[in-house]
Amino acid sequence: MLKTADNNHASTDKNTERKVLRERGQREVFCGLTSIVWLHRKMPDAFFLVIGSRTCAHLLQSAAGVMIFAEPRFATAIIEEKDLAGLADANEELDRVVNQTLARRPEIRTLFLVGSCPSEVIKLDLQRAAQRLSMKHAPGVRILNYSGSGIETTFTQGEDACLAAMVNQLPSAETEGIDRLLVVGTLPDIVEDQFRRLFSEIGLTEVEFLPCQSSVRNFGAGPGTRYILAQPFLGDTSQALARRGAQLIPAPFPFGVEGTTKWFEAAGAAFGKSILDVRSALAPYHNRASKALERYREQLHGKRVFFFPDSQLEPPLARFLARELGVELTEVGTPYLNKSILSQDLELLPTDVLLSEGQDVDRQLDRCRAARPDLAVCGLGLANPLEAEGISTKWSIELLFSPVHGFEQAADLAELFARPLLRAETLKV
Repeated sequence: MLKTADNNHASTDKNTERKVLRERGQREVFCGLTSIVWLHRKMPDAFFLVIGSRTCAHLLQSAAGVMIFAEPRFATAIIEEKDLAGLADANEELDRVVNQTLARRPEIRTLFLVGSCPSEVIKLDLQRAAQRLSMKHAPGVRILNYSGSGIETTFTQGEDACLAAMVNQLPSAETEGIDRLLVVGTLPDIVEDQFRRLFSEIGLTEVEFLPCQSSVRNFGAGPGTRYILAQPFLGDTSQALARRGAQLIPAPFPFGVEGTTKWFEAAGAAFGKSILDVRSALAPYHNRASKALERYREQLHGKRVFFFPDSQLEPPLARFLARELGVELTEVGTPYLNKSILSQDLELLPTDVLLSEGQDVDRQLDRCRAARPDLAVCGLGLANPLEAEGISTKWSIELLFSPVHGFEQAADLAELFARPLLRAETLKV
């Protein structure tokens, strides 16, 4: 939890002509280390070594639900008092821990040195350490670094920093005109497989995913690369690709039937595929998903939902709820509003909804209490207090841990919002 100067104001978004309430006050968020929970599952040949405190270790263990007998692909190198006092050479200790980890886990192909609040406070240069250790352990192991610190960030930015570090290591692809699509953002394996099949059906076969199941798969990125984002919180990763000359394909995010359809249409159009042909190929999946949503339309239509800023998924999820399920949005808050990435979703949001960027948690709680929504989407720190006041909640972090992208998962995504409302109705009986 951080406090900043009280600086709340409203401004007008020039792209959408809607007012955005920008708040800079007390915040309640997880730190970026949380993203390791889904990143380490995606890349089984990678290992995440957090340079942090015992609190960092406890956070990861509790967030991941790791059993005592499990062998996870992450760990924490604890910064002790002697490190903080300068009585020990932190780099020597880091080298020792890395050597020990690689000796114990010979299957590791990429090792991430993950910065934390403590390592940044003592100014430990993990970038230089990663370069030094990479030279020592090459070519068998690649060592990268990124920051998972919770200082002035929200928890999904850990993935953004990780993928940006990976982009910087990709080989150059200088040739223009190569028909290669790069899908950026961590997706569960089942969703990635579904998307590969759908891309093939609309005529796109040269498709890569970042990250993919192999952390050392090296495909080029450059002027011949077009990329489409699967997650809305990848601003740094998008900029890293743009610096290489890769071109972003603007699209709504693939949540729900409409978002997924428009996402594939945008990808197809970027490679010369007609919208009619894409829609024809997607029709069976579109129709099946629309039918699966019918039961949830009945449950959610007319329900009032308030989004607290937490994951940066809020605008596209709000668009899905409003347009496909008939939900009334009382407020859509998001930690950071990247208009270049979210422009397509913002255009589809109802024009009368209050859109807020940043957080002043006390003021937002007051607005939520005044609105009395049927459901509040928020972080874990706010859920129990709101439940005690009679407001049903959905943990926003659950939307990162669950498969929610694409046609096949559209009904599952709707159920995540319907479930707490059903529980509340059941408890009233």
